[in-house]
Amino acid sequence: MSLAKPAASKLDWAKVISTLKLTGKTATELSGFKKRNDEARRVLFELQAQPVDVDFSHYRSVLKNRAVVDQIEQSVKAFKPVTVDASKQLSTIEAFEAQALNNAKETETLVAKELKDLQETLKNIESARPFDDLTVDDLAKVRPEIDAKVEEMVKKGKWDVPGYKEKFGDLTVM
Repeated sequence: MSLAKPAASKLDWAKVISTLKLTGKTATELSGFKKRNDEARRVLFELQAQPVDVDFSHYRSVLKNRAVVDQIEQSVKAFKPVTVDASKQLSTIEAFEAQALNNAKETETLVAKELKDLQETLKNIESARPFDDLTVDDLAKVRPEIDAKVEEMVKKGKWDVPGYKEKFGDLTVM
């Protein structure tokens, strides 16, 4: 625990979020954890700054009824602080850690899948034949519906492609 205090105080939360490129729910939950951590540290510091010793001799000299001061001093010496069961808080923290770990694994899986898809796309782009080398037969093999549509248009005597003139203009000289 002696190393945990200096390490926790030197932790740059913003740098952790940006370095790990955390976004969305994970970054929000980490920021919320930082906020709760800062609040707990502030409360702890305030409590540590408060005095804990009582000067009973001063109260005996000031008050006339010394029996009350003796009784209070006896009660203070007999006082045993209640131990708090922190298991509920620890189980909540462990559940938070487990959820954060699951979110990180899920994010890692999604990123790995997307990276694999991008690698495949890049490989396809690099191995693709240049457009100038493509033939009509190559196009017909890939998209047979184009070949069927052209045959249908020829049978019906339609030689113009609908929308071609609107998109590319009329190239007839006469």
